[in-house]
Amino acid sequence: MIKVGFVTDSSADIPQELADQYGIEIVGFPINLDGKEYIERRDFTNDEFYQMMQQATGVPTTAAITPLQWLDIYCRYADEGYTDLIHVSINAGGSSTYNNAVQAAQMLAESRPGCTMKIRIIDSHTYSMVFGWHLCECARKIRNGGEIADCVLEMEQKFARMEVCLAAYSLKQMKKSGRISAAAAFAGELLGLRPIISLNDGISHVEAKVRGDANVPPAMLRWVKTRVDNLKEVPYLVAYTSDTKHRDELVKLCRKEFGHPPLAVFQLGAAVSANTGPNAIAIAFEGKPRRLCDYAPSLP
Repeated sequence: MIKVGFVTDSSADIPQELADQYGIEIVGFPINLDGKEYIERRDFTNDEFYQMMQQATGVPTTAAITPLQWLDIYCRYADEGYTDLIHVSINAGGSSTYNNAVQAAQMLAESRPGCTMKIRIIDSHTYSMVFGWHLCECARKIRNGGEIADCVLEMEQKFARMEVCLAAYSLKQMKKSGRISAAAAFAGELLGLRPIISLNDGISHVEAKVRGDANVPPAMLRWVKTRVDNLKEVPYLVAYTSDTKHRDELVKLCRKEFGHPPLAVFQLGAAVSANTGPNAIAIAFEGKPRRLCDYAPSLP
């Protein structure tokens, strides 16, 4: 009898009620802030983390989830009789967590000789609910009787199309994380410039700079329009950190420009906002396949 498990890391930002509904295990990232280590989703809520970030003297940093941690989790699923485990990971280009999971899967054969559980470790190529949403959809379909291979393939095809447009109203953390240069951050703060940043395949690029907070959401939508053929047909999500005012402005404009509401409005968690800072908003949308290999038909 088939028994399927689903696991991801806390960068997926899946709300706990959805994780519980679809049986998705979320493993928390270690977060270091002012010399103290915390585990995301265990030691604080998102709102508590943003308050901690605002009050901290330094900026938060993240550490990878180790091979031994993943091995312990894989062993538990194997011991509980799971036949299949679908593990969707944070972008491999931004964290060693994916490679650590691959190493753990190789170690499983030594820890559990004869184990037949099939582990699918999938690089999301992105962050947050940009992949978490599609993992939930994959889990939902499999729970409702969908074929594992078909549902996983559909999820991977979604990952190949997801793009992100991000804007940060404070550049301190963006500079620290390397998303923008120190010189650009200094000039931005001095001149009141806000960068409009694309994030595709884990690679960030400053697409535009605008002066004044009110001009940020319109600039984001202008860039999104350059990436799709017909905005009215594009599924999208809206993300925010602690800034509900700018979130609401963005949602209102998106509903007008897209012509329909977002699939979800979600809050970025600690692992992701450690790189964006506490004052950011984003649009995640389904564009065209980004890599040439994604246009190739699947082999029979």
